[in-house]
Amino acid sequence: MIWRFKEKQPTTSANLKVESDLSTQSFDLLRAIDAESIVVAPGDKVIYYSNGINTFNLIKDERIQNKELNNLVRAVRRSGIQQDATMELPRGPIGGGTHDLLVRVTSMGDAGLIAVLIFDDSEMRRLDSIRRDFVANISHELKTPIGALSILSEAVLEASNDPEAISKFASRMQAESKRLSDLVQEIINLSRLQDDDPLKNGKIINLSEVINDAIDQSRLNAEKRKITIFFEALDDAQVLGDKSQVGMAINNLIENAINYSPDSTRVTVTLKVNDQIAEIAVSDQGIGIPEKDLERIFERFYRVDPARSRLTGGTGLGLSIVKHIANNHGGDVSLWSVEGAGSTFTLRFPLATQEVSEKISSQE
Repeated sequence: MIWRFKEKQPTTSANLKVESDLSTQSFDLLRAIDAESIVVAPGDKVIYYSNGINTFNLIKDERIQNKELNNLVRAVRRSGIQQDATMELPRGPIGGGTHDLLVRVTSMGDAGLIAVLIFDDSEMRRLDSIRRDFVANISHELKTPIGALSILSEAVLEASNDPEAISKFASRMQAESKRLSDLVQEIINLSRLQDDDPLKNGKIINLSEVINDAIDQSRLNAEKRKITIFFEALDDAQVLGDKSQVGMAINNLIENAINYSPDSTRVTVTLKVNDQIAEIAVSDQGIGIPEKDLERIFERFYRVDPARSRLTGGTGLGLSIVKHIANNHGGDVSLWSVEGAGSTFTLRFPLATQEVSEKISSQE
């Protein structure tokens, strides 16, 4: 874990005592504890915090921004009694993702310092819930292509004297094998997403670059269908997170638009910034989605049209992965669609703050 001191304060007898108290009595202890830390001096000024605190967006201009946490600090300062609490913080200004935190606030030394220790319990709770659901869903989904391969292999054996039938069954076996392979790859992708928190070790991502890369990955598929992909960047936008995950989410939306669009149509990708939120909209001229399916479209393995999903090779996991990536980055994803008029998926991420960008740049 990387630890970082705030800018050194002017030298006074009080400051010397604060720095001595922190360095000689507490620094080694804070470094040894598996938790993120904040040290607050008299006047509620933050003089020290661990690098991982950036994940929670708690500090701005050397002050704690969260009212509940400030109340705990002041309660300890008044009473001298340690305070323990649980807190739920949003992963960003939008979206449904949260950090579930265990917080301990206690006095530290004789200089009026208050230590805040934060233990992030959200990953353990989230993974436990997701894995239970995931195992139940995946066992059902794997049965379909595996069962189909078993039946087709029997058909091939029975048609050993009919070359035309063998060719037909072999082609179907290839299709089912690809479907099974794609499903396993999507499962691997989703499993990796569930194990990683992209904000803890996040990097600054240029969204225009990631969108162009995602379009390049889909260009061959689009050209086969004579579908044009048009990208318009109305604003520059940088976000904090994992570049490969954000790219995967955008590529999944583009591939989805291509797969559900008629030949010789157009897919449009736009990037703009609205109130410190980056918005990536992927629009198609496809078949649209029935109103009854809109609320369930991001569920794992949910398919609006199972027959069409088999034709396009859809696994039912692509949009679930998009939602998962959005939530993990403190963002969200939404859908507008009308049957026969096409669909627009909008992926939103909070912009990286200047303070976070500067800190990450200084570490590289």
